[in-house]
Amino acid sequence: MALSAAFRERLEHMEHTRNQRLSLLQAEKEAQTNKSQVLEMKLASMRATEQRCLALDQKIASQSFKIWALRSKIDSLDEKYQSDSHPLRVLKSEVEELEELEKEKKRFYGLKGFEMAEFKQNVEIFALECQMEVQNLKNGINEIQSSFVKFQGSERCTSNGEIAAAEKRKCELLAMKEELDRKLASNYQTKAQLQKQFQDFITKHKQHTNCQL
Repeated sequence: MALSAAFRERLEHMEHTRNQRLSLLQAEKEAQTNKSQVLEMKLASMRATEQRCLALDQKIASQSFKIWALRSKIDSLDEKYQSDSHPLRVLKSEVEELEELEKEKKRFYGLKGFEMAEFKQNVEIFALECQMEVQNLKNGINEIQSSFVKFQGSERCTSNGEIAAAEKRKCELLAMKEELDRKLASNYQTKAQLQKQFQDFITKHKQHTNCQL
């Protein structure tokens, strides 16, 4: 009897111990299951994060390619701008030089036009003075010739010295007349040349102005 009670007690103890161990094993199994679930969730989260990272990497690569393409286009446009702007700068400089030359030409033409007008006026005045002087000389020659004729027809004209003086004066006056005629002809020729040059200058200036318009 005592042995059976002890054996039964031992069996109960063993059963209790087994139940405790089973409980512990079940708790540990549940803990492991929970840990596995948590781990799977973390792994799923990590995979989702990796997918997002991969998508972001792809997006970054795509944006980087776009940025590179835009930068390349900007560099190409900058080179084209530099290439195109150089002729423009050259043309601008040439236009400024031409405008300055045009201003200088207008000032020069204005000055020369004024000088030519003044010279033309002086030539006309000189020509008029020469004509008046020639007319006076002609009148003087006519008077001398008239006096000489009178002297030749007069009985009192017996002085060879007076006749010689009158002839000498006549020759001097004729020489003066010829010199004045030459000067007058030269002045007329100069006047005609200046008028032609002035007319050519006006014509060229009008043609140049029409071409610029």
